[in-house]
This record gives sequence, structure tokens and C-alpha cells, in this order.
Amino acid sequence: MLIRTASLDDAAAVADIYAHHVLHGTGTFEEVPPQPEEMAARMVKVLAKDWPWLVAEGEDGTIAGYAYATQFRDRAAYRFSCENSVYVREGLRGKGIGGALLEALVAASARAGFRRMFAVIGDSANSGSIALHRRFGFHDAGLLEQAGCKFGRDLDVIFMARAL
Repeated sequence: MLIRTASLDDAAAVADIYAHHVLHGTGTFEEVPPQPEEMAARMVKVLAKDWPWLVAEGEDGTIAGYAYATQFRDRAAYRFSCENSVYVREGLRGKGIGGALLEALVAASARAGFRRMFAVIGDSANSGSIALHRRFGFHDAGLLEQAGCKFGRDLDVIFMARAL
């Protein structure tokens, strides 16, 4: 598996991976999957600021997952803090792809000038994401109870944090 910087040629694969999570998961509170063009626009915004957007490419050239970091909030005071996102293609979770992406993302985010990384995890029952972040040194930083509603369920949001 190769972890590399994403290109716009990856937008359709990234959109496909994300669509499954939007339609079937609670890790994201988006409810309508963005089209590849929208995903490409999101990628451009991140990459144009020299922030990391990475993909995990399998030996056969298919994209198995992706991860990116953006400034935590838009105000200048947050310029050294980022929020991460990590998504793995359905059917490939539990194979180390998320860990490889998060490890590379932590390093790339530090190189981009971020000093602190936050994970904003949708659904307090998202044990896989919580465990992944703990493995990479994240600690619990807060809980927003019933912050969102998806699939007719009120969902918590877990904040986790680590220094870079």
C-alpha cells in the first residue's frame, strides 16, 4: 500500500468511499453524498493551502481510503490547530489502512505547521474511530451530547486531541 498526496484524479474514488459513509454510517453527519466534482472542489481548497490530503493506494492502483486535515476553525487564532478526517473503503476496514493514513496525516500536518490535531468523531458509539485515535496518542477532549440527528437517532459528538 502506498500513502501519497491526493490528486484531482482521485476525486471520484474519494467520493465513492465517502458516499458509503454518508449513506450508511454516523461518522459523518452529512446526509447527501457529494458528487465527485464537489469532492474535487473540497480537495482543491485543502491542497491550495498546503494542508495534507492523502490517499491510500493499493497495489492494484485502487484507492482504499483517504485522510485530510483542515484548520480547526476559520479564525486566525486557530491557525496552528487542525481537524482530521479519515475514511476507509467499505470492506477494507480493520486491515491497517486507517492507521497508516492517520500516522502519515499526523506527520504531514506537523510539517504543514499545525501544532495540535483534533478529531471530531460523529456518534459516541463509533468505537473503531475512537480506538484508532487512541492508538495514535489522542486523548478525550470533550463530549457534545445529542449534537446531531441522523437516521432518526440523536447522536453525540466526541472530541479527541493530541499535540503534533
